[in-house]
Amino acid sequence: MKSASSSGILLLFLLLISPFPVHATDKAIIKDIRFWSSPGQTRVVIDLSRPVEYRANRLSQPDRLYFDILNASIPLEIKKNLSVTDGILKSIRAGQFNPETVRVVLDLERMEGYNVFLFDDPARLIIDVNAKRSESFVTKKVIVIDPGHGGHDPGAIGPTGLQEKDVVLDIALKLREILSKDPSLDIHMTRDRDIFIPLEERTAIARKKEADLFISIHANASPNRAARGVETYLLNWTNDEEAIRVAARENYISMKRMKERMAAYKNEVERILNDLSRDYKREESLKLAYLVQNAIISEIGKEHKRLINLGVKQALFYVLVGASMPSILAEVFFISNSEEEKLLSNDTYRRNIASSIAHGIKTYLSSQTPVQRVSGKGLKPQRGPQNF
Repeated sequence: MKSASSSGILLLFLLLISPFPVHATDKAIIKDIRFWSSPGQTRVVIDLSRPVEYRANRLSQPDRLYFDILNASIPLEIKKNLSVTDGILKSIRAGQFNPETVRVVLDLERMEGYNVFLFDDPARLIIDVNAKRSESFVTKKVIVIDPGHGGHDPGAIGPTGLQEKDVVLDIALKLREILSKDPSLDIHMTRDRDIFIPLEERTAIARKKEADLFISIHANASPNRAARGVETYLLNWTNDEEAIRVAARENYISMKRMKERMAAYKNEVERILNDLSRDYKREESLKLAYLVQNAIISEIGKEHKRLINLGVKQALFYVLVGASMPSILAEVFFISNSEEEKLLSNDTYRRNIASSIAHGIKTYLSSQTPVQRVSGKGLKPQRGPQNF
């Protein structure tokens, strides 16, 4: 099955216009250039001091893709020449093209298409260069578990100070322990301790591990302290105000900015969703979401009679963008609700949550027939030498 990000369709998640006027002297600064390699995709991340406008083009002889970042500058100390040599990119080069423009050049080995999108807070331009992957039969299913937040980002905080990052990490570790008992599964985590992992690195980890499933775990929160219940999300367009609010919080942007971005780039969002539908990733994500949601409600509901089933929902979560495998984001109860915060602070209760998620995952896997998928090794993030 062809991955959603290798369709060759040009998807541009362009800049949401800054709410502040940008003057000619207010240049964006290139802070770093990073990359991750995985079979079928190289992800390039350009860290920025603020949002930017850019232009993209492809040239031949030699084959290369370049991005002109407008009204920007690149400091002398930034590493401007990165050797990649992963079969997709040969190298990444950056320089001050003219006084107002920084040009970043991706020297291509092979490419079927690329996706571009911009994340906020902190600003960074993300480029996924895609290529066809060879396929082979594998015996184990690879699952990547993603505990949300971490490090300097505590996530939501409960009335008594319980932090989302700690709760979801503990649930994820328990989930790994449960699933690892199955010899047919290969379990990985985006983080297994209290460290911060940017959103774009989480799906890059899943792709590097050639994951069959990506499970992101979060605890919900709301200004309404009476809000309670469980809901599970997949990547999709939505007009639901509450779903947009949840996505905005997890994406580290304001509700206003989230709506502005969605309105400005609805067509681009719909293209990537159509691409997912063609490769059945959206259908499989929906199935996985329902099975996990139902398992949590069924198992936890036996003891927690006031449990509310908020159902399966859809929203534009940045952490799910770029996933080439069925992927979901589970919001396991409201840490902002005093009663549910108390439950989430209980070790036995967290183990029950992990057990119910595991049950949903196993139910999903048992319904699948063996298929071909890619096998291979990914590379760790790298930085190149100083010279341009």
